[in-house]
Amino acid sequence: MAEFNLTYRGTVYPWQCDHMGHMNVMWYVGKFDEASWQILATLGITAARMRADGFGMVAVEQQVEYKLELRAGDLITIRSFVLEIGEKSVHLFHEMRNQETGEVAALTRVTGVCIDADARRARALPSDIRRRHDTVAVATEMLCA
Repeated sequence: MAEFNLTYRGTVYPWQCDHMGHMNVMWYVGKFDEASWQILATLGITAARMRADGFGMVAVEQQVEYKLELRAGDLITIRSFVLEIGEKSVHLFHEMRNQETGEVAALTRVTGVCIDADARRARALPSDIRRRHDTVAVATEMLCA
């Protein structure tokens, strides 16, 4: 069982709403992107680490399910977890909720790939990052058993 982490807390601003009166899809994706960087940081994938070690992360696939309209003034939270870590990839899951009602507003799954910052080609994730995820996954499974 995966462990959710709070990765975003914010609000919907009027300028983020479209002609239909609800938050435009580009803002859902933007808020999920901010949450992605928070969950990646729990694995040790931070901007400072990427600069120091010469690697980066790029999104290669994202699937979004829109469940509920969000309107100006709505408070939102995103909770996230790591679905899987491969040799070169990280698969994330995010759940966005209307904070006041608790209703799920949107879900997304994101696949990110580790790249060499200079060559701009896929490379293996640092081994300590994969180990950190494995350690957290085992500990979570033991706690939930």
